[in-house]
Amino acid sequence: MTQTKTPPPPMDTAKKARIFIWVLLGVLVTIGVIWYTVFSLTKPDPTAAAPAAEAQLVRDDSHRVTAPVTEKAQLVEFLDFECEACLAAQPLVEELKKEFGDRITFVNRYFPLPAHKNSANAALAVEAAAQQGKYEQMYAKMFETQSQWGEKTDSQAPLFRTFAQELGLDLAAYDTAVADDKTKERIRKDIADGTALGVKGTPTFFLNGEMLTLNSKEQFRQLLADAAK
Repeated sequence: MTQTKTPPPPMDTAKKARIFIWVLLGVLVTIGVIWYTVFSLTKPDPTAAAPAAEAQLVRDDSHRVTAPVTEKAQLVEFLDFECEACLAAQPLVEELKKEFGDRITFVNRYFPLPAHKNSANAALAVEAAAQQGKYEQMYAKMFETQSQWGEKTDSQAPLFRTFAQELGLDLAAYDTAVADDKTKERIRKDIADGTALGVKGTPTFFLNGEMLTLNSKEQFRQLLADAAK
């Protein structure tokens, strides 16, 4: 004789509501973690900000992109890869590197601005590439492609990962570096130093420790020429 199976009792409305709320909370927490990863790089942290007396214009791990045998001066740039002014200045900076790079050490430091939604992601991608010896290549790639990804509100991290692939990086190592707190802390340190030193926008240049107020390309070139003597 075939027994009729009793169907399970319907889930009560209250239980359904509780499950829905927990699933929704899980999704929100996941989104929050992703957002915090990016936002925490640029959000001011009063406990992490270096006092002006402790701030360093150049640190041991700062990216030096020229290496003169005899250094006459140092030029430090705080930059944001999503900044249009940084993009506009970059061709001149490249010219000056070629002209004075045998006498002046050019140093790059990260300063992603909170108003630029993907500048922190770009800095992470560049720093992850730097860990595989491709800092300058990824630096150049970001400026070459800024028109593709700049000013977008959605994350461009997947696009930046394709850049890493195009540069021949080990993608597993790249992913690990992007997610690593040490990589993020490296960028936060630049932001903290820049903030303590009075950097408010990008690009900001320091020549031999003095913040420059630039009015023209000619003035910029002359200042470096004088420092390189």
